[in-house]
Amino acid sequence: MIDRQRLEAIIREAGRIAHAAWPGNPDRAGPALEVWEKEPGSPVCAADVAVDDFLKRELGALLPAAGWLSEETADAPHRLGGGLIWLVDPIDGTRDFIRGRSGWAVSVALVSAGRPLLGALCAPARPFGGAPGEYWHAEAGHGAWRNGERLRASTRPLLPGARVPADALHPVDADLALVDKPNSIALRIAMVAANEADLVATLRWGWEWDIGAAALIAREAGAAVTDAFGQPLNYNKRDPRAFGVLVTAPAIHAAAVERLADRAQKLAAQR
Repeated sequence: MIDRQRLEAIIREAGRIAHAAWPGNPDRAGPALEVWEKEPGSPVCAADVAVDDFLKRELGALLPAAGWLSEETADAPHRLGGGLIWLVDPIDGTRDFIRGRSGWAVSVALVSAGRPLLGALCAPARPFGGAPGEYWHAEAGHGAWRNGERLRASTRPLLPGARVPADALHPVDADLALVDKPNSIALRIAMVAANEADLVATLRWGWEWDIGAAALIAREAGAAVTDAFGQPLNYNKRDPRAFGVLVTAPAIHAAAVERLADRAQKLAAQR
């Protein structure tokens, strides 16, 4: 059995470490945030590395039997040999983090046999319900919560008018409704879990660590969660990628898959 209280304390401390370095924190002290690019268009900062180091140490001590897969750690193939793995994005939404915007979160999931067992997001820059930040968590088969409140996903019955957190819409999607978009894909997925959005879709190759925790939160809140083609998501694969993620109110999922099918097939072929 894993100590849930200790796990929450570790993830909240990771959020505190990130928040202390966040340029939008009015109490931040010290030198300017160090930022560089892992590759063109993929920023990373010193806080990503500090949070990753902290989580790897503390989660490893909490559950030594679990492997490790993180955005900021070199992949080690021996993770494939175990049944348990920590799936971590130390700061999901690094662009918002660097710019001093609040749309970022620490994302942690515990995966067993290719499926998330536990998932949590810590978003300390996003006050909610009188608390100084958001803490989202879910356990397979036991529901999803934000700051102690049970989450119930969107139940929208029709695709037209669906709320989508995005910067802009494709012309064929003009019947959908834009809502505010955090840079973090995990937080956008969580918006469906919290009935603050009805549909989140990506049509690109993405990484397991971006979506593992949030996908469990959305599913446990009652949302439909698949890849862009409507197929189940699997984790701890040799190639830890999937083409897209589609999270929706259950009643509109089939219509969303149908609408995106041609675009998804063309873009996936560009791998």
